[in-house]
Amino acid sequence: MRTTYRWKKLLPNYLILTLFLVVVFLPVLGILLSAFKTQSEVIRGPFNLPETLRWSNFTNAWTAGRFSDYFKSSIIVTVAVVVVSVFFSILTGFAFGVLSFPLQSILYLLLLVGFMIPFEAVVIPLYHFMYRLGLTDTYWALILPQIGLSVSFGTLWMTGFFRSAPQELIDAAAIDGCSRWQMLWLILWPLAKPAVLTLVALIFMWTWNEFLLALVMVQKETLRTLPVGLAFFQGRYTADVPRLAAGSIIVAGPIVLVYFLFQRYFIRGLFGGAVKG
Repeated sequence: MRTTYRWKKLLPNYLILTLFLVVVFLPVLGILLSAFKTQSEVIRGPFNLPETLRWSNFTNAWTAGRFSDYFKSSIIVTVAVVVVSVFFSILTGFAFGVLSFPLQSILYLLLLVGFMIPFEAVVIPLYHFMYRLGLTDTYWALILPQIGLSVSFGTLWMTGFFRSAPQELIDAAAIDGCSRWQMLWLILWPLAKPAVLTLVALIFMWTWNEFLLALVMVQKETLRTLPVGLAFFQGRYTADVPRLAAGSIIVAGPIVLVYFLFQRYFIRGLFGGAVKG
């Protein structure tokens, strides 16, 4: 009786989740199938299986869309932003979550301003600021603003983790004479790995998908990132659906790969600090 009642209670939830899964997955399936078809096969139907898998659509899209240059720019910007942002987020999260210093609350609020203000509201002043510094049309114009935005979120993320870290470990480290640097990297770092890896995945996805900043700050075609390059590619090949679908998969592929590599850390990163050790 209890099992039957439980299934009756959970069945509507599963049905709703399945419906949302179908709604989300169908467009992805259509794009994936279209990337391996000819134009005539796409016209016959988006969900029909292709007669043969035409991998040439990907090579044609890669060459015609100059995705090699865009991929290089995206890698340079994303790696720089992720590495620097995560490192500083760990330090600031530890400072605000564990340590105590003057004006801590005020500085914490000031640091989070970048996270609370919509980026669209500051992109024009930011462009003029970068232009006066001579940084427009450079990688720095894409890296520095995104580091500022990512550190703001990363500080909030890591502060929440460090505040929920076991106080017994912190007290024991202080009694044993550990310095603050040793307390962070020797005591708390092993516990923080799930939260840090989740932060890496989030910042990677946000930086990789950033469109507005790259569109405004960079005019040189060789410095464009993949989302901007895909937009220009779409403008040139709107009618060529297979090539456009292949280009979309090329851009989204690294995001999907990172998600599958880090997906097991998301739940641990979200709730790892909730359990006291």
